Amino acid sequence: MRRPDPNRPEERGAALLTVLLLVAVMAVVAATALERVALATRMTGNGGAVDQGRAFADAGMVIARLKIGDLVAASPGKTTLAGNWMGTPQAIPVPGGMATARVTDGSNCFNLNSVVAGNNENSLKVRPVAVSQFQALLQALGVDVRQAQVAAASLADWIDTDSVPQPAGAEDETYARAARPYRTANRFMVDASELRAVNGITPAVYDLVRPWVCALPVSDMSPININTLLPDQAPLFAMLLPGQLSVAQARQLLAQRPAEGYGSIPQFWQAPSLVGLSPLTEVAEQVKLTTGFFRVDVSVNVGGTQVVERGLIDARQPPIRLVRRDWGTGA
Repeated sequence: MRRPDPNRPEERGAALLTVLLLVAVMAVVAATALERVALATRMTGNGGAVDQGRAFADAGMVIARLKIGDLVAASPGKTTLAGNWMGTPQAIPVPGGMATARVTDGSNCFNLNSVVAGNNENSLKVRPVAVSQFQALLQALGVDVRQAQVAAASLADWIDTDSVPQPAGAEDETYARAARPYRTANRFMVDASELRAVNGITPAVYDLVRPWVCALPVSDMSPININTLLPDQAPLFAMLLPGQLSVAQARQLLAQRPAEGYGSIPQFWQAPSLVGLSPLTEVAEQVKLTTGFFRVDVSVNVGGTQVVERGLIDARQPPIRLVRRDWGTGA
């Protein structure tokens, strides 16, 4: 076999082409390796920023819990809007960024778990008065009567522990006919987002009702604090007396609240605008002067990475404690 002759032009060209191909391949491999190193470096940096952001958010949650403790201790028998604490952003400088904390009344909402009675999750029974309140809330927000009735009854069936559907409600057989079959939970809701799975709750209805509902870790009737409920939240009071009090009347009542708040429940129910109304005993007791649950939102921005922590604080009795939290991130 003849050996290659480097003096022949065509063979020198072939050798040069081979070298060029090798250089090109090595360049691609090197570029890919550098890209992966850069990506790994960025991921490591982002992960570190997220971890640092979470640490700062945890610290902000602790500070908020202590401040809530001071608020409750300062006025144990009455929680009012005094001090402008409700919803006011509190900026907290942190190394490399800024944290912002907001505290709101976590009780002024419809407690989805109130549609059942009982704390033993093996025996949760439908509470009709709360089902009626949820239906009234939906109607006050513009949902038609029939759809509101279906949604409210189906919510009760979703949480109660029996398998018998309420009139207009839905149990397992309804969900078994879905494109992706599933079953009722038969337990308390942990987060209000679970409402999306309930029969009668369309995406439009969910978007409408989401700002007004919550999933407190108890089955108590929605504990509305009449001293912190804002006029814009009038539907939450109107739902307590369906057919007796309009949203407009409830809004006017809240706008006329004394600056120092109400000092007693009887004083509230004796307000001129409530004369002639006849709330059920459990509804009358549902109105509170204090806040039992506070919602805290902490947003931390460190190095362009945003971390959000949302927590639910139980302040019904000392020690005040964090009972639930979830996380989110943003660019």
